[in-house]
Amino acid sequence: MAPGAMTPRATGPWTRSLAGARPVPYWLDDPDRPHPEPALTGAEDCDLLVVGGGYSGLWTALLAKERDPARDVVLLEGHEIGWAASGRNGGFCAASLTHGTANGLARWPDEIHTLQELGARNLDEIEEAVTRYGLDCDFERTGEIDVATAPHQAAELRAWHAEARRRGLDEGTEYLDAEQVRAQVDSPTFLAGLHDPRGVALLNPARLAWGLTRACLAAGVRVYERTSALTLKQYGAGMAVRTPYGGVRARRVALGTNVFPSLVRRVRPYTVPVYDYALMTEPLDAGRLASIGWRGRQGLADTANQFHYFRLTADHRILWGGYDSVYPYGGRVRAEYDQRPQTYARLARHFFTCFPQLEGVRFTHAWGGAIDTCSRFSAFFGTAHGGRVAYAAGYTGLGVGATRFGAQVMLDLLGGERTERTALEMVRRRPVPFPPEPFAWAGIALTKWSLARADVNGGRRNGWLRALDRLGLGFDS
Repeated sequence: MAPGAMTPRATGPWTRSLAGARPVPYWLDDPDRPHPEPALTGAEDCDLLVVGGGYSGLWTALLAKERDPARDVVLLEGHEIGWAASGRNGGFCAASLTHGTANGLARWPDEIHTLQELGARNLDEIEEAVTRYGLDCDFERTGEIDVATAPHQAAELRAWHAEARRRGLDEGTEYLDAEQVRAQVDSPTFLAGLHDPRGVALLNPARLAWGLTRACLAAGVRVYERTSALTLKQYGAGMAVRTPYGGVRARRVALGTNVFPSLVRRVRPYTVPVYDYALMTEPLDAGRLASIGWRGRQGLADTANQFHYFRLTADHRILWGGYDSVYPYGGRVRAEYDQRPQTYARLARHFFTCFPQLEGVRFTHAWGGAIDTCSRFSAFFGTAHGGRVAYAAGYTGLGVGATRFGAQVMLDLLGGERTERTALEMVRRRPVPFPPEPFAWAGIALTKWSLARADVNGGRRNGWLRALDRLGLGFDS
């Protein structure tokens, strides 16, 4: 059987819903998708070179011009703006910088209030930038509901809500019992929920990337697409980057390459690619929308270890993603891994279990791609080449909002500034690196198996997971 082929057990009546699904990200399948900027041919000199045309690079370039409009900035993108994680994600723009408050509290308890304040401020500033630059990205400050679909998850949500309130964290969140959560979004699987009305915005991720590009160009950033950065070396008092048809000499360099191999080789062991997959339904008519409620249009995610995330789009589709997270042996990033029919079939089955009232709905798009994951599940930062180069990576699926904060950190580091951001332990310390193969693959596989077992065993964590908890390590789906 060919790799990725569906086994007979993976098929069922739900697979008919996938018959017309296009194997491309819904967001990028847009007739208004802009034409790419030309590739760099020849030599360029600049004050700041930004490598990477996703959110990380785009925010860095734009904020650099906001800080100093006279600064000469060049941005290089190896393919096209927003083609990777920035253009194919779920569009959840979260205030959290730490992959959720619980993760932040476990790792940086002395900083958690500061990190929450900085995250909330960052999301407010993203909203302000959307308005100021006229970013046409369907931005909605809808909030999010974390839903429990098993009794132990409901108990954990209630306990966490009480603990957060005791610590003065996540103020404004509300615990919802089964009746209350189903009054918001009607699914027979929902047993409880934790509603955060302000901490998440929903948006069209590809249009955000394209809008940021237009803002960069208007500010005077020189953007070159289809221009890979091949090598990074010191050149006098600055740095030099070689490209296929030329090169760039720059006083400072910011690396926003995330899941792709860093030009600073010692950074590479700190991230691994994990593949995530999603489906998009056809637009729902008024009757189908009414059958599930969802008038608040909040983002949703269930609280299992193998979790789903789902949301409404501006044209009344449902994006349904998550659950499977696939690490390829050797940590290779390859286009062939972007499609996984057995995962699409599993997601379709789960969708109709969650919303049986939507039987007959079809999926129009099915896609996947790699996320840069690190062992602490939230971004890390650093410098190289005597402070001439800065990098940020490891966003682990929460980069839609946190990349703007990461851009600020990189600019602070390149400027040699001690700021509220650079003083953070979160910024000063790196995560534990992943081991070489075959140990990385074996450890990740054992962790995924253990997390799946915990989901069906009332949340009970086995000895392997408890050991990872003690060491501050692990693998998050």
